[in-house]
Order: sequence, then structure tokens, then C-alpha cells
Amino acid sequence: MNSPLLPTYARADVAFEKGEGSWLVTRGGERYLDFGSGIAVNVLGHAHPHLVAALTEQAGKLWHVSNLFRIPEGERLAQRLVDATFADRVFFCNSGAEANEGAIKMARRYHHQRGQPERFRVVTFEGAFHGRTLATIAAGGQPKHLEGFGPKVDGFDQVPFGDHEALRAAITPETAAILIEPVQGEGGLRPVPPQCLRGLRELCDERGLLLIFDEVQTGVGRTGKLFAHEWSGIAPDIMTIAKGIGGGFPLGAILATEEAGAGLSAGTHGTTFGGNPLAMAVGNAVLDVVLAPGFLDHVQDMALLLKQRLAELVDRHPAVLKDVRGLGLLTGLRSVVPNTDFVAAARAQKLLSVPAGDNVARLMPPLNVTAAEIHEAASRLDAACSAIEAQAAGAAEGAT
Repeated sequence: MNSPLLPTYARADVAFEKGEGSWLVTRGGERYLDFGSGIAVNVLGHAHPHLVAALTEQAGKLWHVSNLFRIPEGERLAQRLVDATFADRVFFCNSGAEANEGAIKMARRYHHQRGQPERFRVVTFEGAFHGRTLATIAAGGQPKHLEGFGPKVDGFDQVPFGDHEALRAAITPETAAILIEPVQGEGGLRPVPPQCLRGLRELCDERGLLLIFDEVQTGVGRTGKLFAHEWSGIAPDIMTIAKGIGGGFPLGAILATEEAGAGLSAGTHGTTFGGNPLAMAVGNAVLDVVLAPGFLDHVQDMALLLKQRLAELVDRHPAVLKDVRGLGLLTGLRSVVPNTDFVAAARAQKLLSVPAGDNVARLMPPLNVTAAEIHEAASRLDAACSAIEAQAAGAAEGAT
């Protein structure tokens, strides 16, 4: 079908009309179990009644006023994030890329204000993904994202994932910060071990660097803690969030300590839509649910169940699957066959997943997923693996 949309996505030929919790329904009435969650966005599934009520109530009152005026619900959401985290200050924006761009500016401005404008470089890690702006594709450093967009924005030094010696060697008198995802999402669901995050904190303290955690995909309960870095017992100076905090509504934020954020004063940074009343209403509604007693315990319980069921699939289908990846409900299967084939086979069984790097298929159900839905997902993935095996056997028989 010819579409007026730019062909920047290889879209599956499926269109959904409505959603109900962990399920999506097509116009023809077919039901799909959604373990992609809009790429880790719909943390409370589809049409969650509390989020729907918050959005519709706010929509009947006020949508947009701009940041030239106070937005009380934004101040409330910021205070709740401060109370729940290491942060003292919050800046709201619209996406993860915007948040990461702002965090990079914040780190540069921090050193500028301290009389060290030459400290502008940021160390990042191979396999990372931080967004699609010119600066954030440079931060990610992946050739497939950089090709054709002119000279790479200066100021970013990539080192191999897990190479401590290369990391130390990359730090120079021009280095301002280290930027890392506690779990690489697009890079193949590779968690950074807690001891390594603690080592990064020590290194930044030792060298006068800012530590920036990109928790766009890992945050807001996705790993069983409110934020993934909490498993390590340390905190960053700056953290970026998006995706889950809006539960499906576009919302991002930069969280920072008072010291790290002090350089961004009036006129140094801004946003037209960031922090708008609609987004703030939904963000507060998301926190109402995620911060409720017992909610994160449920995430941890479901994550353990999902990991167990996925491990069974790996044992049962070694010709299709290699291993289980990830942390919490940011989980994936590394496959033997191309991950795009595996994702397509799962979709044929009415289960949605998302491809990632290192031949991984991401499974990121809503955080309020039920045990019954996890068992159903495992059953559909089992059928997908069997279909791939049958297809391979048929091809081998045809070749002979």
C-alpha cells in the first residue's frame, strides 16, 4: 500500500483499533498479546482506567499554557520524582532524545560555570542508543545511525562495552561526563553489572566527572526497582527518563542534583511543549500506580516467572534460541535464527515483541501483566519456535 508517510520504518501490515491492558485489538477483531508495550512505553498497558480518567479530566480543563507561567501539576510531579530519587531538580521535555540532549548540555554547562569550558567531551559505550538527534546519534556512535548525516557531532568518545582499561584511557582533561544505560536496550539487553556501576561512580568522583544514567528504557519500574541503577546502591548526578513516565503520553525529563543542574539557569535551555498540563496529569497518574505499595514487588515476581518460562523455551528449542537476556520486565531472547524472523513468527502467533541488537527479540510486557498472560505468552512463543523448526525441516527435506 502506498503511504504518504516517510518510509523510515519497516512497518508490519497490522493496524490496531483499541487496547485493553496487555492486549491489542485490530479493526477486524483479532487480539494480540502485547509484549512490546510500544517499545517499553505502555508501562500500565492500554487504556488503564486511572490514566484515562486523569487525561480526560485534564483535557476538559487546560492543555497548554507554556512555561512562561507556573504549572502546578508539573511542580507536583517534579516534587514526587525528587522525593523518590537522588535528584533535587527536574526539567520536563517530550522524549528521551530531548532528555539526553538536555543532559549533555547540562554536563557541558556545569564545567563551563566552574571555569573549565574545555571540558565538554562525553564518554559513551559501543552498542548504546541515546536518541536520533545529531548529538544523540553521535553519543550512540553506531555507524548505521550516523551514515549520511554529515560530520559526526564532536564531543563523544565511545569505548567497548565492559572494557575498563579503555574507559580509563578515554578520559582526558577535556572529559566532562560518562553517559551510560544501566541496561543497553537497543544494544541487545545487556545489563551493566552493579559492581561496574559502582566503579563508574568511584571513577567519576575521582576524576571530577558527572555520571549520567540514561534510564529512558529502564526507568519507572521496568526492572523491578523504580530506576535500574537502584540495584547497584549508587546514584548518578544526572538521569534521563521518558517512555514509561508518560504511560503512552509523550513525556521525558532530566533529573539532576542541585550542583549538576545549577548551570541551566533562565534562558540557557527551554521547551515549548515540555511539562504541559496534559503530560503532567498523566505522569502523576502513572506514579500513583507505580509507587503504590506492592506494585514493584509484583513486577519482580512477574519478571522471575517470565525468566523461568523463557529459560524453558531455550532448553526446548536450541535450534532457534540461544539464551535469555535482560533485567526485570526488560527481557529478551537471543536467537539462532535472525531475530526479525523470530519476531515475525511470534507475531504470526498473535504475540508482539521488538527486535534489538545482538540478534535479540525484546519482551517488555506492561508492568501490571498477570501470571496467566505470561504463561499465554510462553505458549505462543513455543508455537512460534515450533513453526520455525518445521519450516527449517521442510526446507531441508526439499533440498534433498
